[in-house]
Amino acid sequence: MTEDSKTFIIGDIHGCLDMLKRLVEKIKWDPAKDKLIFVGDYIDRGPDPKGVVDYILSLMAESSGIQCLIGNHEVIFLDYIKGKDRKLFLMNGGMNTLESYAFHLVDTEDDLLPPSHKEFFASLRYTIALDDYYVVHAGFRPKVPLEEQDPDDLVWIRDPFIYSTYDFGKRVIFGHTPFYEPLIMKNKVGIDTGAVYGNRLTCLELPEFRFHSVEP
Repeated sequence: MTEDSKTFIIGDIHGCLDMLKRLVEKIKWDPAKDKLIFVGDYIDRGPDPKGVVDYILSLMAESSGIQCLIGNHEVIFLDYIKGKDRKLFLMNGGMNTLESYAFHLVDTEDDLLPPSHKEFFASLRYTIALDDYYVVHAGFRPKVPLEEQDPDDLVWIRDPFIYSTYDFGKRVIFGHTPFYEPLIMKNKVGIDTGAVYGNRLTCLELPEFRFHSVEP
C-alpha cells in the first residue's frame, strides 16, 4: 500500500448485490492501491447470495488488496452442506442461498459450490489486524487474549462484547449486529446497518474515519 492509500471496510451484505455494487462505485475504491475488507455474512436472507460471491470474486481478480472475513452465516452454510445443523441454516434465511445456487437438498459440498466458491469460503478469515484496528465479524470476548478467543464468539457474540468498555488493545470494527446508524464507541465501531432489513449498506473509510452508505 502507498502512503495515500485507503482502507474500506464493508458491513454485512446478505445477498444484497445491487446495494453492494452501488456502494463500491460510490466509495471510488482504487484496486491498484486501496484495501477493501468485508466483515462477512455475504449470503442468506437477501435476493442474490451467489451473485454477491461472484461479484466479490470479480473484484479479487482486479486486486490483491481484498480481504474477506467469515460470518456466522458462512459458518452455518458450510455446516449445512456437510450435513450438520441443517435446521439452523434454514431458520436463518438459508433457503435464499440454496435457491440462489439452484440446489436444494444436497449431500456434499461438491454438489453445491462451484470450485471458485468452494475456494472462497475455505479462504475466509476470522480476524484482520490493521495498524490501529482489529476487524472481526461479531466481536471479541472481553478479558480473553486474542489468540485464545473462541471462533464461535468471533462470529456469534453480541451483548457481552457490545456492552463492554474493555480495551482490546486496538479499536474493534465489527458487523453481525445491525444498528440503524453505525455504532461508534471508544473501543469499537459497528458497521452492520441492516441492509437486508430495508435500511442501508455501510462502508467505513480509513484513515479518514468516514462513513459511506447506500439505501435499497
